[in-house]
Amino acid sequence: MKPIRDAIAALGTDLGPDVLGQCRALFDADQSALLSQVPVTAANIAYGPHARHRLDLYRPQGEGLAPILVFVHGGGFLKGDKGGGSDWANANVGRIAAQAGFLGVVINYRLAPDNVWPAGSEDVASVVAWLKSHAAEHGGDPDRIVLMGTSAGAVHVAGYLKLAGASDIRAAILLSGLYGYTPLDDRDTLYYGDPALYSDRMPLEVVAATDLPVLLACAEFDPPRFQAEFLGLMQDRLARHGIMPRAFIHSGHNHYSMAMHLGTADRRLADEICAFVRETTA
Repeated sequence: MKPIRDAIAALGTDLGPDVLGQCRALFDADQSALLSQVPVTAANIAYGPHARHRLDLYRPQGEGLAPILVFVHGGGFLKGDKGGGSDWANANVGRIAAQAGFLGVVINYRLAPDNVWPAGSEDVASVVAWLKSHAAEHGGDPDRIVLMGTSAGAVHVAGYLKLAGASDIRAAILLSGLYGYTPLDDRDTLYYGDPALYSDRMPLEVVAATDLPVLLACAEFDPPRFQAEFLGLMQDRLARHGIMPRAFIHSGHNHYSMAMHLGTADRRLADEICAFVRETTA
């Protein structure tokens, strides 16, 4: 793992398509080899009317209804895809969920700038509603749903809590998200719109105050803004609850590799996620 760590460290904390491509290349061989081990059980199921309202299911072995782990991909509000049978990126999260004994659900959602706030969080709510009605048909327990998002996906999961509350899910896992502790940047306006409305539209208050079990994570080489958001939410929850949430700082990884590496030999974050899901859905 040291060569991968060194390669990630050399990339620094920048974001962009070049860094994304280099990160993907680091895991491509290992992740491609895993594609056939846990195939997609059901692909491109429509959970709503839009062309992006699609989800893939990864069903675990075993009898009975399994806990459900829903993964919401990143992409800066503008890009991203759930992957699938021949595209491992993001689909790898569904595969590790199934291997752990959960029903893995990996979704697409509407993208900015054509679809603005709160479209992403509304789509997460639509996925939860679909699972409540249909999960049992696919081996999932609709009463044991955990939502997990990375980057923009974490924003949409946090926004779901603001939009719909926490009564229909058991827990939330937020990897390298933005919650409202740092100033708006120009890219954010493509999703959030008028900067004057930014503070009202961010999910800071709800995520900080909720009693829902929350697992927060950031990476050693996350951009400083994302690290500041992580620390801001940690401090806020400590002040409000008298205790910090479950948290993980992933050494040797960056903003992209946090999700991309899941399923490889580096099990540290995967083990933390799986243990959290088991504990909150027991």
